[in-house]
Amino acid sequence: MSVLARSVGNAFRNKIRTAAVVAVLAVAIGLALAMLVANQAVGGKVQELNASVGTVLTVNPAGAQGFDGGGEPLTTAQTATAAAVPNVVSVVGTKALRLETATAASTTSTTGTTTQQAGPGAGPGGGTSVTTNLQAAIDAGTLGNRNNTSGSTGSGNTGTGSGSTGTAPAFSLPITATGVGAEVDTSGKALNITSGTGLGDYTVASTKALVGTTLATKNNLKAGSTFTIAGKTFTVAGIFDAGTTFGNNAVYTTLAEAQALAATPGELSSMVVTVNSMENVDAAKTALQTALGSSKADVTQGQRNLETAVSSLDSVKNISLVAFIAALGTAGLIILLIMVMLVRERRREIGVLKAIGARNRTIGLQFVLEALVLVALGSVVGAAIASFASGGIASALISSNSSTSAASQRGPGGGGFGGPGGNPFGGASQLLTSVTAIASPGVIAAGVAAVFGVAVVGALVPALLTARIRPIEVLRGE
Repeated sequence: MSVLARSVGNAFRNKIRTAAVVAVLAVAIGLALAMLVANQAVGGKVQELNASVGTVLTVNPAGAQGFDGGGEPLTTAQTATAAAVPNVVSVVGTKALRLETATAASTTSTTGTTTQQAGPGAGPGGGTSVTTNLQAAIDAGTLGNRNNTSGSTGSGNTGTGSGSTGTAPAFSLPITATGVGAEVDTSGKALNITSGTGLGDYTVASTKALVGTTLATKNNLKAGSTFTIAGKTFTVAGIFDAGTTFGNNAVYTTLAEAQALAATPGELSSMVVTVNSMENVDAAKTALQTALGSSKADVTQGQRNLETAVSSLDSVKNISLVAFIAALGTAGLIILLIMVMLVRERRREIGVLKAIGARNRTIGLQFVLEALVLVALGSVVGAAIASFASGGIASALISSNSSTSAASQRGPGGGGFGGPGGNPFGGASQLLTSVTAIASPGVIAAGVAAVFGVAVVGALVPALLTARIRPIEVLRGE
């Protein structure tokens, strides 16, 4: 009988014990593989951030932050100045709009009743309000109505007393709309279009638009459907997914079309500037600020705004790596203890084999192969466990960091539209929760290979102990 066949047979000699050993190994191996999957997923997310957000600069009008900012708007001509800065590879202009549902807009600001401040969406660059027949996909709720009430003041006689304040009308959240000069969102990342197509040439006026998933669902829109903005009919070219509820309550048009809707030709709300490498970001930021003028523009670095989020991801990555190593070590220790027990249990059998001429190497190899059979069975079950559990484990590791990171990453001015911290598509708060852990075959294979490597080491120690067993001593004891 071959060594391999004898090893496989010995592995199933005691079926109850084999099942127990495989179950314990499966848990340890499954945990190790799940931690490896989480580590790879988080590591990939960090690389993605470093490759995209880390090389993006945002330019806003000087002094335009949140709801209360001021300053002069940026112009399309300034994009050429920004593009000429060394190490800048692309400049995308944006124009912010606020789309108010026509019925809601007609009831808001009536002489002698209530005057309403610019609601959410009036951020840097001066988001312009226009009407639409679309219904917002987000209900105002407690927060929306509270913000609307706090921004309303009595402007006439609305009650029995002169100058008494009136009751604020029912509030409908505005819909975010952005005109862009390329197929990217306001953080510089490529738009994730889930159905339909893009807008083609983003620099020319067009009646095509991209609609967020939640907004499309709310208004029963799909590619080819139509809606109106400022009385003008637009066709849905595609549906995009921004990853957040607020981000998907949005519309994208071409830059020229948004400027036409706002009646501000050549005016920009912000510019998204991409630098060729992270090493050149600081130098490009300084040069860009100098070229545009500190009195004309504020240049901010997206990486700084996301520093806490990336730090939290790094923490999760380190924790998952330590847990992977610990689980791997546990699997190796289990193999070591099991094989030591088997060697002690089979001393007589080993003595007999040596007495009839079996070499130490052959006997040791038999025990190593037996250990690998047990590990192979445990790996199959462990891989299945990791496939189902890796997502949950990654979410559990990340969720403890998401609340703190999201709170600390709120931008200036309380998150106004279009500015740092008010970006509906690139906010840091969703970065921690947007990590998807998928047990890919490559990661599982790498993890199983590491498990087998540890198993070999764990089995070698007891296998070497067989060389110290003397046949004469074993047979004399019998």
